[in-house]
Amino acid sequence: MWCTMKHDPHLATSVTGETRPLDLLIIGAGLSGICQAWHFQQAFPAKSYAILEGRADLGGTWDLFRYPGVRSDSDMQTLGYGFRPWRGREAIADGAAILRYIRDTASEGGIDRHIRFNHRVTSLAWDSHTALWTVTIQVRHGNDPVPQVLVMTARFVVNCAGYYDYAKGHLPDWPDLATFQGRVIHPQFWPQDFDPADQRITVIGSGATAVTLIPELARQGAQVTMLQRSPGYIFALPKHDRIANALRRVCGDRLGHRLTRWKNVAFNTASYQLAKRAPALAWRVLRAGMRKGFGPGIDLDRHFAPRYAPWDQRICVAPDGDFFATLRKGHAQVVTDTIVGFTPDAVRLSSGATLQSDVIITATGLTMRMGGGIAMVVDGRRVGFEDTFCYKGALYTGLPNLAVTIGYVNASWTLKCELIARYVVRLMRHMDRAGWDHATPAAPPPDAPALPTFDLSSGYIARARAQLPRQSDRGPWKLNQDYIKDSVLMTHGRVTDQMIFGKARVSAHAPAQQ
Repeated sequence: MWCTMKHDPHLATSVTGETRPLDLLIIGAGLSGICQAWHFQQAFPAKSYAILEGRADLGGTWDLFRYPGVRSDSDMQTLGYGFRPWRGREAIADGAAILRYIRDTASEGGIDRHIRFNHRVTSLAWDSHTALWTVTIQVRHGNDPVPQVLVMTARFVVNCAGYYDYAKGHLPDWPDLATFQGRVIHPQFWPQDFDPADQRITVIGSGATAVTLIPELARQGAQVTMLQRSPGYIFALPKHDRIANALRRVCGDRLGHRLTRWKNVAFNTASYQLAKRAPALAWRVLRAGMRKGFGPGIDLDRHFAPRYAPWDQRICVAPDGDFFATLRKGHAQVVTDTIVGFTPDAVRLSSGATLQSDVIITATGLTMRMGGGIAMVVDGRRVGFEDTFCYKGALYTGLPNLAVTIGYVNASWTLKCELIARYVVRLMRHMDRAGWDHATPAAPPPDAPALPTFDLSSGYIARARAQLPRQSDRGPWKLNQDYIKDSVLMTHGRVTDQMIFGKARVSAHAPAQQ
């Protein structure tokens, strides 16, 4: 059915089904969506845009995750926006502070007025004749179990829904889990009424969520055991960046923020390059840090000697070494073993041991769902991300006038998001000047290899490999995972490089009212 959005004329649909197309449609009101909106309205104040958010509030990941201690694993000078300095004293901020920052940014920029909540995009269909995307949306009103369907059109779409499935996390197929009579919690769906005090809690997992949860659960009085199948790398970072705070005092918020941002970019880039070019040296550096953090009471060889090289998977951050201190002081314990089953009150391990538990927390990872799982059709033909090559990490072959915002895996998410937002603006300006209606990245040459998009061996990526786009070993189809290289490529590189432009063949839609 057709639905009329009376509060925003740009979203109105007439009774005949004709829409006034938006100049830009943004999917998702998280860090990425707010960033894209800010850059777009700065560049094109007379153009129309809207943000469609499937949830009831903005914030994306930072609105979804509510588990104890949830925080950034990147410094806020790079996780925050370049156009709006992070003014908090803490460089590693908690989830509530990040959510406030996103909300304040949207409010101060007037972006929140363009957000339509409870609008979940289900499909995108491109028509080359009109050079428009037709967008199908499920709209939920209050507690109505049956969503209404809204159809609208847009000239350009930026999908900022990320690559995680918000509806479900990853849960391994363990035998006998149903026999456990205690509480089983996945961090992605944390119950707000849960009190961990005096509970025997087994946290299954060794990634960032587990490393974040365990110190906080122990602080709240739980008896915590970290059960891991295999260990990961953990690196202590100061929660407060003294250099950043000093630069802000001396240079002011804006310049201090910019200088700190580049300081941190340089450090992160150098660390990543060291890990890739001299993995043995990086391993020794990380191991020395973990040995110092844990002290002599932890068997490092058994519990914290990863079987992979640094940055083959993401490295976990411990602000002020809180995870190290929690284990060192005996406030939590670590067990490295595999699960063979469950009893009503325990986890059974391959070694024959059991872990008595009142609560099991399955910090076992996330499920990937590229671009929110939205179905895409181009001129009547279905296109999945697995059919595409990424272009400059922003656009995808075979998908006209569509960008997808995906952040770095080895640095702050927002660094790449902001580059993509600025690149989209550059591309749209070029199209306006040249009179083009659509732009599509060209496919790489036939001899270019098709490589996995993400150069990580992490479980959540390995499980989703078949549904992910590909990259190549050259040119604009190579994913750099390097902010400095990308800054040059996307800010100063040719917009027309390996890009196919075209015009609409019919003019079936009047321009949006300004």
